[in-house]
Amino acid sequence: MADDARGFHTADLAEVDRKVEAVAAIARSEHLPGILLSAQHNFAWLTGGRHNRVDGSRETGVAHLLVAADARRWAIASNIESRRISSEVLAGLGFDVVEFPWADERADPMLPMRLATEMLGSDEAGADTAGRSVRSVESLLSRARSQLSAPELTRYRALGADASRVVGQVARRVQPGQREDDIARALGSGLMQADMRPVVVLAGADERIAMYRHPVPTSRAWERRLLLVVCAERYGLVVALSRIVSSRRDAELDRRTRACAEVFGQMTAATVDGSRASAIFRAAQSAYAHAGYEGEERLHHQGGAIGYRSREWVAHPASGEVVRAPQAFAWNPSIAGTKVEETFLLHDDARIEVITHDPAWPVMDVDVRGTPLRVPLVLTRTAADVA
Repeated sequence: MADDARGFHTADLAEVDRKVEAVAAIARSEHLPGILLSAQHNFAWLTGGRHNRVDGSRETGVAHLLVAADARRWAIASNIESRRISSEVLAGLGFDVVEFPWADERADPMLPMRLATEMLGSDEAGADTAGRSVRSVESLLSRARSQLSAPELTRYRALGADASRVVGQVARRVQPGQREDDIARALGSGLMQADMRPVVVLAGADERIAMYRHPVPTSRAWERRLLLVVCAERYGLVVALSRIVSSRRDAELDRRTRACAEVFGQMTAATVDGSRASAIFRAAQSAYAHAGYEGEERLHHQGGAIGYRSREWVAHPASGEVVRAPQAFAWNPSIAGTKVEETFLLHDDARIEVITHDPAWPVMDVDVRGTPLRVPLVLTRTAADVA
């Protein structure tokens, strides 16, 4: 995605038009006059990668998008944000911006929805958030945004390659004795310098990896084993990847990581258009048992579909979600002390394309429907490497 002369990310109007029609179709199917999108991930999806984010701690952004059942489109924003939203964020995308006084929303948090229903001439509308006179359609929006278009696939490939490169660079520079939080800062800084927003950054050392599946960074220094985990966002899309580093040859760590790689391969092989998430979860259960680690799936979730959220859904025994190519996935099987996680695209022709692959990282080939797939193993940093 290129920048325009003002330095703002450009968006393809045709892509936005298709997505507006998809939202309008949801409204019609649900017999709603329109749908209000407020969540940051939905704003990014509908606008082809632009954002309404000011405060990253909030689910919703500072501007709302309203799509009518007949595909008319508006943006609703306070007078603090409306001019910027109109002239920078949504320029050229066909949205009419409706402004309201900022203090009115403080007095009435439901003001954007009330304005939306008034504009639609109805007392009800759909939305991606809950509230009075609102019917949540977030699950339907999730299905729509999970179907990736050609421009999104291009953006996703670039994001995956850049995130993998940054994590690989940090992994090859870390030395035993460095603190987890310092390593996490290096990861976060590297991501931001490459125009990515850190969504998740974990760095766990030694026995903390075996004790905790989410080792939030502490002041602990690593000596033998190191787990790096990243979820990185750009233009709304998110990739996830994990890497294991060891300061010495470690046969047990290698054995467990290879077992995780086999589980990843079996889950990926089961990821085909039309398959249910519950069936993929059962494939993971079987793979763990076959590898000699029965029950590990009960100790951590195994991942799921990814896209404009770090997981659009997570596979579990009762999952009703269905795979619909083209779609992105990030499975993350783990065994105490190690983990394998990559983001890949499932194409219409059933082809698997790993977009976070690091060509310089140690890998093993696993069989996925008769085709070898390279899965990351342990990067061993010997004394010579860190000298």
